[in-house]
Amino acid sequence: MTMPPQAGAVEGDPVEMTVLPRVKDLGDGFEVRRVLPVAERRMVGPFVFFDQFGPTILSAGKGLDVRPHPHIGLATVTYLLEGEIMHRDSLGSRQVIRPGAVNWMTAGRGIAHSERTPPEVRQQDSGMFGVQLWVGLPKPHEETTPAFHHHDAAALPEIEGEGVRLRVIAGSFGAVRSPVATFTATLCADAEIAAGATLAVPAEHEERSAYVLSGAVEIGGQRFEPGRLLVFRAGLEIAIRALLPTRLILLGGETMDGPRHVWWNFVSSSKERIEQAKADWKAGRFDQVIGETEFIPLPD
Repeated sequence: MTMPPQAGAVEGDPVEMTVLPRVKDLGDGFEVRRVLPVAERRMVGPFVFFDQFGPTILSAGKGLDVRPHPHIGLATVTYLLEGEIMHRDSLGSRQVIRPGAVNWMTAGRGIAHSERTPPEVRQQDSGMFGVQLWVGLPKPHEETTPAFHHHDAAALPEIEGEGVRLRVIAGSFGAVRSPVATFTATLCADAEIAAGATLAVPAEHEERSAYVLSGAVEIGGQRFEPGRLLVFRAGLEIAIRALLPTRLILLGGETMDGPRHVWWNFVSSSKERIEQAKADWKAGRFDQVIGETEFIPLPD
C-alpha cells in the first residue's frame, strides 16, 4: 500500500510518496516484505521489484530453499546483510553470496536458477537478512544473452566520513561508480548513517528513493520509521538525517523506456512475450539448473 508522506504535504516536499511493503509468505513459513511493485508505483528508475527478507533466524537443519524457477527480461540482484546463499543457474554458475557482495544475474531471453542455504550453514542456527531486486532491461536488451556475474564486497567502492558509510552496489553515487555492469543509469547503494549524521543524496539520477531497513530518519522535517520506501521528488538534493543509527538502501536511476508487465518471475514490455515464457516453462523448454532435480511449477 502507499500513503502520502504527511497529511497536509505541500508541493516541493522532498518525499513525494511513501510505500509500505506487504508481507508475502514464500512457503515453509518464510516471509518477505514486498516493496515493489504496487499499483501506485510500478518502478523506481529501472527497479521493478523489491523484496526484503529477514532479519530472521533459520533453525539448525533448516534453511532457505528457493527451488529452480525461470526469469526473462530482467536482471536479478541479490544483496545480503547477514547469512549465506548458494546460487545455481542454468548457465552452470555456482556461487555462494555473503554479506556485502553482489550476485547480478541477467536473465535476458531466459534463465533458470535456485537459491538455497548451503549445507554447512544448516548445521547450526543462522541469521538471514537481505534484499532481492529486479532490474528491468531496456527494450533493445530484453532478449539479451543470459549472464551471471559475482562481485565480492571488497570490489565494491565505499564512501566513508562524517558518520556515513556508503557502499555503491551498482551504478553511481556522485563521482563514485560500481564495477557492476548495468544497462541504464542506475543508483543502488547500501548506506549506514550514525545517529545525528546526514547523508546528502545528489539530484544526478532522474528517479531516486530510499528504503529504511533499520533506525529512523528525518527528511524535510518529517520522521520516517523502518519498513518504508521513500520516493524522492526529482531535481532536489535530499538531506537524510539519521535520528538513530540507521541503515538504508538507495534505489533509482534513469526512467524506464515504457511500462513493464510483471507476471510471476517474468518481466517484459510485451504481454505476448510473457505468455510465451509461461508456455516454455510449462513445457520444459528452459535449460535446467545444473545440480538440481526440483523445480517450481508454473502457478495456476
